[in-house]
Amino acid sequence: MGTKRDRSDDFPQESTERKAAAGTEEAAGGLDELDAAILRYLERDGRATNFDVGEAVGLSASAASRRIQALEASGAIRGYRALVDDRLLGKRRTVYIRVTLERQSADVLNAFETAIRKIKGIVSCHLMAGQYDYMLVARVAGIDGYGRLHQNELSRLPGVTRLETSFAMRDVLEDPKP
Repeated sequence: MGTKRDRSDDFPQESTERKAAAGTEEAAGGLDELDAAILRYLERDGRATNFDVGEAVGLSASAASRRIQALEASGAIRGYRALVDDRLLGKRRTVYIRVTLERQSADVLNAFETAIRKIKGIVSCHLMAGQYDYMLVARVAGIDGYGRLHQNELSRLPGVTRLETSFAMRDVLEDPKP
């Protein structure tokens, strides 16, 4: 990121057309390059100060603050959270679970999605295109923890005809380099 300052950002009432005329290119989703740079920076460090963000993208702290507030108001920033190391909580295994439903009717999909939201340990759930209907990601203490999750929760999900499970051996991007 450069240190070039975008003076047009000092005036929050300035229109998108004027910014475009001033040479600020629009990124995907209607965001300009500065907004995209701010989002990338905050993805890496959600606790960064307005000063830090401004320094990184070439704005003053007040201009960065206004941009961040606008990104929050627009929904581009949906919130902030801590990335917790599940291993410190005893959840040392990542499990990928592919789910096949009996059919893909709205009722079956809704019932499955309502039930899956109530299960602790499932960290993500994705409706898929292709061979499987859903891909779940779970964090568990180990094989026994997954056994309990399977027996007490997953095997009772509505509309499920098949579960196929894989265990991650290591998270290459999270683990320190060998």
